[in-house]
Amino acid sequence: MLETEGKDTLLTLLKTAPEIPPGLPFWSVPADALLEQLRTTAQGLTGAEARKRLQASAASRLESRWRAGPLLLLLSQFQSPIILLLLFAAGLSLWLGAHTDATIILIIVIVSGLLGFWQEYGAENAVEQLLAVVQLKALVRRDGPEQEIPIEDVVSGDIVLLNAGDVLPGDCRILESKDLFVDEAALTGETFPAEKGAGLLPAETPLSHRSNSLYMGTHVISGTATALVCRTGKETEFGALSERLRLRPPLTEFERGVRRFGYLLMEVTLLLVIFIFAVNVYLHRPVLESFLFALALAVGLTPQLLPAIISVNLAHGARRMAANKVIVKRLASIENFGSMDVFCSDKTGTLTESTVKLHAALDVNGGESERVLLFATLNATFQSGYANPIDDAIRADGKLDITAYSKLDEVPYDFTRKRLSVLVAHAGQRLVITKGALANVLEVCASMEPPDGSVNPIAPQNAQIQRQYAQLSGEGFRVLGIAYRPFETDCPLTREAEQGMIFAGFLALFGPLKAGIAETIGRLESLGIALKIITGDNALVAARISRQAGVSSPRLLTGAEMQRMSDAALMARAGKTDVFAEVEPNQKERIVHALRKAGYVVGYMGDGINDVSALHAADVSISVSEAVDVAKEAADIVLLEKDLAVLERGVIEGRTTFANTLKYVFMATSANFGNMFSMAGASLFLPFLPLLPTQILLTNLLTDVPEMTIATDSVDSEMVDRPRRWDIGFIRRFMVVFGLANSACDYLTFGVLLLLLHATPQQFRTGWFMENVVTAALIVLVIRTRRPFYRSRPSRYLLLATLAVVTLVLIFPWTPLGSLFGFKPLSLLFLFALGLIMLFYIVVAEIAKRFFYQRQP
Repeated sequence: MLETEGKDTLLTLLKTAPEIPPGLPFWSVPADALLEQLRTTAQGLTGAEARKRLQASAASRLESRWRAGPLLLLLSQFQSPIILLLLFAAGLSLWLGAHTDATIILIIVIVSGLLGFWQEYGAENAVEQLLAVVQLKALVRRDGPEQEIPIEDVVSGDIVLLNAGDVLPGDCRILESKDLFVDEAALTGETFPAEKGAGLLPAETPLSHRSNSLYMGTHVISGTATALVCRTGKETEFGALSERLRLRPPLTEFERGVRRFGYLLMEVTLLLVIFIFAVNVYLHRPVLESFLFALALAVGLTPQLLPAIISVNLAHGARRMAANKVIVKRLASIENFGSMDVFCSDKTGTLTESTVKLHAALDVNGGESERVLLFATLNATFQSGYANPIDDAIRADGKLDITAYSKLDEVPYDFTRKRLSVLVAHAGQRLVITKGALANVLEVCASMEPPDGSVNPIAPQNAQIQRQYAQLSGEGFRVLGIAYRPFETDCPLTREAEQGMIFAGFLALFGPLKAGIAETIGRLESLGIALKIITGDNALVAARISRQAGVSSPRLLTGAEMQRMSDAALMARAGKTDVFAEVEPNQKERIVHALRKAGYVVGYMGDGINDVSALHAADVSISVSEAVDVAKEAADIVLLEKDLAVLERGVIEGRTTFANTLKYVFMATSANFGNMFSMAGASLFLPFLPLLPTQILLTNLLTDVPEMTIATDSVDSEMVDRPRRWDIGFIRRFMVVFGLANSACDYLTFGVLLLLLHATPQQFRTGWFMENVVTAALIVLVIRTRRPFYRSRPSRYLLLATLAVVTLVLIFPWTPLGSLFGFKPLSLLFLFALGLIMLFYIVVAEIAKRFFYQRQP
């Protein structure tokens, strides 16, 4: 407790300060003083006052996802060192009087940057709209009654009501609580949940011992609480930590792969560019022109639009997935979603309907019992902690009048006890009624109540109870136990009161099997995804449900067996197991780790508090819109329906998105690699620059246009029939094979222009520009598919963009802009030769494609 003098000092400070000072230890201030200082009451803020505070605190709010503003996003399009050098070179050209060249360079660079900005900004906005669908909510008191609001709209002075699974919206002081346990591992590193309660603590109490305070970034494991929000956003402990770090979310393997490949290509390009510049200077060509040529070549050969194209492609895929009721919270997770080959989930809502139905309330002998149903109804109706479908099913089924009963207290459910107890009063008698997993209820029972109403020792009847349990479980029912005992004292109900109970009987519940589930599982298997059921239900129930769902001979592993296995043994066994039954919450994460170590890409779907660690451990974490807040927060992907059919459609869309992303990578890298060889060779044997700097930039801009529509392209069925991963080696081989085919076509063009047509420098540049852009545009239609190009239809937008670019290039030399860029109309003979070269290139690319894919594993 605070010393009197220190307490008076704090109260004086509170009365004079306009709000809680950042350094003030709110855990050491009386609750009424905090309410007064924050100008609120135990009934919460008014809506008008909350809106005013939200507007005032806008600058200190934390963004849930790192995002650059529009201006930063625009400037980032020009942050490449090569682009900056090119802008410098344009300024130098202006200073030297080459106004036309400088203007053209600036226009092309700016247009290219604006295209990248437009694409990325649109992708960002699309993702923000999708995330709003699965927005986290907080239950607060506003204008008196309780209401749900977006978690980011919570302000200091709000009164929040917390239940199991809720995420803390700010740093809070507990006003009231009941059996409250909070996971604070994100802040303290402590593995076990911390017990919390109202009270007053000394100012010097360290964060890990502040049992009367709750902190942003943590979540409720069990129990209930009413709390006063004292700090939000950057003023919180979590906010201060994030401000010090200022880090983006960690990169996924896909993002790292893209970055590594981009760096590799840039390094090779820069080395080649430096070499070409040195050769041109050695051959006594104009230094400024050679410098601009080298810089423009660097821009033309590096895939500077790769990040923008990938962002657009992933955002487009996320929108398509949203149309199939799959919300992507993190775009890079689409790659993992598409490459997932093991999917782990509970059976409830996956194999069976999400709703649970009560089959029967039975006495210890297995007969129907209205008394057991009454106890179950009282327990389910009066509990106020963790909302769950079992209690919903009991309440929906109960036709009993319980108005004569009143609730006095409760001990909420938690995942250690696996029990829920309520204290009720009726006709001057107090009863503790406990419901939970049968084994956990039996362990606190000393007696049992047969149908005649007597109370007998339970030990002689244990074998009969277990036989009844096995029979019900074998029929596919989930079985819970019901127990009770008189409560003679006026003391509050605690966990310690759960002893010496009288076992009353069983609750048999079932989840109806989903229609068409066997066909859905078969389709997932055909997509290369193995379904693993992880459930806390006993092995008999899990096996029966699995067989009903079409798994003819399910291979089972129980939690007890796992407990005796080493990590290496579990890794060897996990991939061969279909159903993990009787699993403890902490074993779910271990199963996921074992599968990942065995080489699988693991998806895990969870909607409860006890799923969070497994969600964090999985390659792709999946939740559902009805999940508790902390599960949705941990998930990369949220399903709007807990349905394997929804998952199946989402996987196909995810693989489609990944396939289209790889198409751009294939196109950009093969074209760039081929142009490197072509440009290097041309620079060595030609007495003039093969292309002027402005012509290279125009080439680069035009070849990017069809590739910008790749996100809309259709994907062949064989590209989504199995999981695929980012493979640098495969892309490198593709780049070399098709890059050399591209370069061979370029050298054939050089030969036609120089040896057959005896082209002047201006004619040579015009001819190569036309061939370069036309081949780059048309070859997209060949490379985009593993089939012969005429057997795979591209999207309308891709086809139109390709034809538009080809048409523009063919007429461009005859336009006034063509002469401005230094081009000259060519003879019909060359156009005929260009057509033959294109036909030759398509044939060569098709042959190369056939042999390339035949040799791939």
